[in-house]
Amino acid sequence: MVPGASNVVTINPDDDLETGSGRVWTPERNARAWQRSYQDLEEALKRLRDARIVVVCGVQGSGKTTWIAAQPRSSPVIYFDAALPGIRHRATLLGIARRHGAGIDAVWIRTPLDTALERKAGRPADRIVPVAAILSVANQFEEPTTAEGFDRVHIVDTG
Repeated sequence: MVPGASNVVTINPDDDLETGSGRVWTPERNARAWQRSYQDLEEALKRLRDARIVVVCGVQGSGKTTWIAAQPRSSPVIYFDAALPGIRHRATLLGIARRHGAGIDAVWIRTPLDTALERKAGRPADRIVPVAAILSVANQFEEPTTAEGFDRVHIVDTG
């Protein structure tokens, strides 16, 4: 969980993969990172009772984190920053929101695949996502909709 203003929280499962010598990904570490992120979301919802959840999704390198950083820091909001390509990947977040009676929006950062690949290639070695992983997310991506449970869906085109 990344602290921001006292009423703004950003949760990114990748943050739990960071070590003193860079990001380390294993299936076990990844599973723990997701569990911790869900726990962080639950805790943030208890602390910020009027907060909306904003799920910011898109392929790796689309600009999710950059978009979040550019948002105003005034109202209670919890940003969840992750690729979340499919309905099944977003279902847990929607369930947590329902359990807490929280509003939940989706923001899809829609970026051309070539742009995302270029951005990822320019990152430090321990933060480069393999091309196969980016292509997998792109191939699995299902546009978020209100039909799956979001209150609102915003599409941000970056290309």
